[in-house]
Amino acid sequence: MSPAVLAATTFEGPAVQWFALLPLLILVGGGLVLMVVAALVPRGWPKGGYAVVTATLAGAAMVMSVFNWRDVQDHGAQSLVGGAIALDGFSVFITVVICAAVIMTALIADDFLRREGQDGCELYALMLMAAAGGIVMGSANDLIVLFLGLETLSIALYVMAASNPKRLQSQESAIKYFILGGFSSAFFLYGVALVYGATGSTSLPKIMDFLATTNLLNERLLLAGMALLMVGFGFKVAAAPFHIWVPDVYQGAPTPVTSFMASVGKVAAFAALLRVFVVALGQYESDWRPLLWVLAVLTLLVGSVLAVVQTDVKRMLAYSSISHAGFILVGVQAANAKGVAGSLFYLLTYAFLVAGTFAVVTVVVGPGDSQTGLDAFRGLARRRPSLALALTVLLLAQAGVPLTAGFDAKFEVIVAAVDAKSYVLAVIAMLCSVIAAFVYLRITVSMYSTDGEVPAKRLRVPIGAATAVTIAVTFTLVVGFFPSNLIDLARDAVPVIVSGS
Repeated sequence: MSPAVLAATTFEGPAVQWFALLPLLILVGGGLVLMVVAALVPRGWPKGGYAVVTATLAGAAMVMSVFNWRDVQDHGAQSLVGGAIALDGFSVFITVVICAAVIMTALIADDFLRREGQDGCELYALMLMAAAGGIVMGSANDLIVLFLGLETLSIALYVMAASNPKRLQSQESAIKYFILGGFSSAFFLYGVALVYGATGSTSLPKIMDFLATTNLLNERLLLAGMALLMVGFGFKVAAAPFHIWVPDVYQGAPTPVTSFMASVGKVAAFAALLRVFVVALGQYESDWRPLLWVLAVLTLLVGSVLAVVQTDVKRMLAYSSISHAGFILVGVQAANAKGVAGSLFYLLTYAFLVAGTFAVVTVVVGPGDSQTGLDAFRGLARRRPSLALALTVLLLAQAGVPLTAGFDAKFEVIVAAVDAKSYVLAVIAMLCSVIAAFVYLRITVSMYSTDGEVPAKRLRVPIGAATAVTIAVTFTLVVGFFPSNLIDLARDAVPVIVSGS
């Protein structure tokens, strides 16, 4: 090529707004620096050092998200990285929730890893990378970018699930999660290919514009693509019948990792589901809403009914997580602003509830996660009254008892379903909430039970776990009494499609 041609040829990269990307850059860059510095320090870090750095990085990303929120409120939604990533109230809200979950998990993991003799930077770095993948999923403006975020999150979670080499169940859970996760990713990618074939683009703005202005003569390709996307999302959000991995993985994975899966994994998957279906594919809601209705009913029934027959607390909470996914699907199925806002508020509330609950479980089950049966919680009120009281509050909130954040979350999604005239689904959700309440009451009764032998040894509550439980309980009660501010924020965070250059 001649020098004249080279001079005339210019490469223009995508427009990048670096300041708006700072939350994502802090998590990714912080994780990389954490690994490098840890490798260069031969004697390890001071006690709690890894957790403090991880929580600080997540807190810094959260603070930068607040600036992004103000920018969005003042100037509206924006396009980042050439339209591949969107900056709107929705993406900022999801970023804050994910960062909060990272902080809580880091606090829980600190003593757990030292107790298991595995203290190191690896789990914390994976946590930060997974959080970055989750944020990309919630901010993606393109299906390919969404898939990259999904795989970043998933691969980190596979490794985190297998991070306890001393426990066979940890390795087993990771293998199951990896195999089934690979299948779900394949379904999702085939769905992306079919949607591309039907619309000619993977860009969400272009897909929405195409569907709004074009009458498809043959919709079967698009409908098949939407169905495959739903299968992929169904696995990630733990919706029935794609939930089969959840009980085994939640039980086998290290308890802090289980907490991270249940919070960050679910938040990211639902964020992507909302952006793709409710916004980009909103023109075809009459086609996907019935399918989502069925998934919501199945998920509610499976999660609440099967949780009743479990005797292992981590499996109980796994099925409880499935039930909560059903409630969030009730909000998504409404396909309106109330449903999206209710789903976002539910995700925020659930992230704190599940982190606080698993913080208590981490303390009670002991070294090696060896005592996860219901008997391990028997008499907890005598051994550690404050811990039993905190877990009681968190469990009652998950059951939807009034004056707790859990009640407000369930109320919001049910109101959205009623507003969308999904009356039968709203009734089923309320009935399943009553069934699920039995599970939480069963654990609570066991804690205050004095029947049989109760270990006399007083439980030691590490400062990290105690801090996480305190934050979760405080959030649950304060939001339960004063939910309006957070509900208003969720309503302001309804996603929009941002056209990019």
